[in-house]
Amino acid sequence: MTGNKKNIIKKTILYDDHICLGAKMVNYSGFYMPLQYTSSLTEHMHVRNYAGIFDVSHMGKFILKGKHSEDIIQYLTTNDISKIKIGQAQYTCLINDKGGIIDDLVIYKISEQKFLLIVNAANIEKNKKWINDYIKKYEYSDIELIDNSLEYSLLAIQGPLSLFYTQRLTNISLNKISFYHFKIGEFSGIQNVLISKTGYTGSKGIEVYVSNENAKKIWNEILKIEKNKIIPCGIASRNSLRLEMGYRLYGQDISEKITPIEANLSWIIKFEKKFIAKKILQRQKKEGRYKRFISFLVKEEKKIPRQGHLLIDENEIPIGYVTSGVYSPVLKKGIGIGYLTTNQKKENSVFVLMKTKKIPVKMVKLPFIKIKN
Repeated sequence: MTGNKKNIIKKTILYDDHICLGAKMVNYSGFYMPLQYTSSLTEHMHVRNYAGIFDVSHMGKFILKGKHSEDIIQYLTTNDISKIKIGQAQYTCLINDKGGIIDDLVIYKISEQKFLLIVNAANIEKNKKWINDYIKKYEYSDIELIDNSLEYSLLAIQGPLSLFYTQRLTNISLNKISFYHFKIGEFSGIQNVLISKTGYTGSKGIEVYVSNENAKKIWNEILKIEKNKIIPCGIASRNSLRLEMGYRLYGQDISEKITPIEANLSWIIKFEKKFIAKKILQRQKKEGRYKRFISFLVKEEKKIPRQGHLLIDENEIPIGYVTSGVYSPVLKKGIGIGYLTTNQKKENSVFVLMKTKKIPVKMVKLPFIKIKN
């Protein structure tokens, strides 16, 4: 035998299209993904000002169905799935028995007994095992978890003009779909396409969930709507776009060693319901002893914080670390998020250590930029 199956890099159904468009491809979460087609700066600003399309088909896609499917979701996630109706979606997280985040995900309620779970690509197998283990533990013989990750594609069309242009491809009124709601209907002549008002950029947009056999048609028709109005964008600009909004990235900003309280995601914890590790999170919130999530601007021009940089105080004592940092094309300065691991009282006395130089930072509230959608 040669090689290890686990190390084989997968390709989305649009791999050849990305190559033809001149994309620089990289290994991202076990998939060949386009890093950029032109430049990350160009793609970032095009999304903020016009519209861009992302292939995010590497994301995991599960169908959970059965009489007790809502019960298992309620117990394994922190948000309250009973609060949403058919046609709505919800951001939440799977947690382990210590309160750590196994994954953050979006759940779509297709029917009373059927849910679509969009999970992070790197966590597909881990999530599948975690959910199936609890289905077996509670002997839910009526629940079925189906992994459609490699059979379906996910396209994200984002930007202030995204709905204006894509409206030409569907008779569903896109403007009438509320945020975190979805419709299932015809798109680009394809039936039974799920169109959701969701995204990872903060700008107006939709995400399209479609079978692989129809993904190429939709991708190419979107790019042909009007020349250079909707451009293909890679994961580099997707990263800077999401960071301008302060959205967490699994594996960097959140992990199984970080609770949703530490990650400043308490808004997706509903303590009025029963869920795994509820008592642990209640105790953590009450005692207030945990690392603290922060967001900051770098005061010096041309200095960009990066994952792993130390946060230090005025005496150069380590007090935390950066989890994500990038140059903001909109603000034209470095921005970052991370954690303080000590009870730092003077927030104006935090610095990021870049090589041997301490760079002052300014704490700010998220999002870093305000977007009018």
